[in-house]
Amino acid sequence: MNDITTFIFDVDGVLTDGTVHITPTGEMLREMNIRDGYAMKAAVENGYTVCIISGGSNEGVRIRLRNLGITDIHLGVPNKVETFKEFTDVYNIKPEQVLYMGDDIPDYHVMQLVGLPTCPQDASPEIKTISNYISHKNGGKGAVRDVIEQVMKVQGKWMKHFDAKYD
Repeated sequence: MNDITTFIFDVDGVLTDGTVHITPTGEMLREMNIRDGYAMKAAVENGYTVCIISGGSNEGVRIRLRNLGITDIHLGVPNKVETFKEFTDVYNIKPEQVLYMGDDIPDYHVMQLVGLPTCPQDASPEIKTISNYISHKNGGKGAVRDVIEQVMKVQGKWMKHFDAKYD
């Protein structure tokens, strides 16, 4: 965790609990955990790179993430490995500096490329098998906050960030 500079997250099953509510007009609604959002904002404010790579493409998700200060949002991605390689090349990020949290088969191959593959407690068995850390929280229920908080604490930035904001 000392070498992590970058967090990459999937959306459905990681930032959400994987449930999609479908309205009569066909709009798909998702719920996100406010504490996950708070931790992502804290990570951005502390100079970490935060990126989203998701197969889903919901503009409400994009708006929510932009409001947290996240600028690298890749939605509707058919090939997560390709997007990951392009992203890390553009920012000159080494794979060992990346914590990736995924929950299901579309995340499998990209998770094999990163320094710290992680997943929520309720991830698929295949993803749990390749994860170096399995959160005690489920997707959409604080798993993202869990990993961000742990990295920032190991690096001495968690409470320091909040102390600096309120001094």
